[in-house]
Amino acid sequence: MSTYRVLISCPLIKDNIHDYADEFDAHDIEYDVADVDQQLTASELLDVIDRYDGVLAGDDEFTSEVIESADSLTVISKWGIGIDAIDTQAAEDNDVTIHNTPGAFNNEVADVVTGYAIMLTRELHHVDSSVRNGDWVCPRGVSLAGKTFGVIGVGDIGSTVARRADALGMNVLGADIQPLPDDLVADTGIEHVDREELLRRADVVSLNCALTPETQSMIGETELELLGPNSYLINTARGKLVDQDALVEALEKDAIAGAALDVFEEEPLSEDDPLTELDSVILGSHNAQNTEEAVSRVNDLAVENLISGLVEDYSLSSR
Repeated sequence: MSTYRVLISCPLIKDNIHDYADEFDAHDIEYDVADVDQQLTASELLDVIDRYDGVLAGDDEFTSEVIESADSLTVISKWGIGIDAIDTQAAEDNDVTIHNTPGAFNNEVADVVTGYAIMLTRELHHVDSSVRNGDWVCPRGVSLAGKTFGVIGVGDIGSTVARRADALGMNVLGADIQPLPDDLVADTGIEHVDREELLRRADVVSLNCALTPETQSMIGETELELLGPNSYLINTARGKLVDQDALVEALEKDAIAGAALDVFEEEPLSEDDPLTELDSVILGSHNAQNTEEAVSRVNDLAVENLISGLVEDYSLSSR
């Protein structure tokens, strides 16, 4: 009988988890792979969580009730960065260790933000769809060089986004509760401003901050008015950073020029959501991090975090 039993509930590692079977077996760990498309709800977790010593989780709803019901749970290894779906206080109170993989997707997400900025300002999504339909539209776009790019949340990913914007010849603004890194300021000339000033001045704004009670719905009607009719919003972080109803209204009224969204308040996005009817928005599928290289890298880190949370002095790099 195995010493430990763990649940694999992150969809992005499901197809590759058997690559680690020998590693799990060597440390007396039995694993079950959840039947999950996006994430497990609190109700679904409550049905099974008492069986497990550890979980390799995606965006599953680890509420206080779930964690308090998990008598054997020792470690939650979060695949990726955001841990906003986990009640961290409940985890601390119940001696459950949380691990994530910070810094793992800096380049991948920054690549997508850059792509979205170019698509929005040059209307490349419209050009593509029109040519496919036999038309030959040639929209007059907006040059990025010389414009101002605002980054809200200048952490690992935000700093990488800022460097991409600087490489495009843009002036860069950053809003963060922490001082900006000295090397980033020296390399890019990024200016530290508050959120309101950033929204007033920026032509393109990228959200790259964590979801917390303080940042939830941080972009609403007032903030979108500050952004103005010639500016664009990009969100590859968390959907609940944006008041989605306010954004739809702003886009319908041309109160902002456009938006690119890889994340939403509820995922997957409903096919009848008003956003799907708007030509000025580019819709993603929470996929900005998803490259072969990044997934392989984070798979290793997440498995290492899971096993090391159960087995003392373990390191996947030394296997």
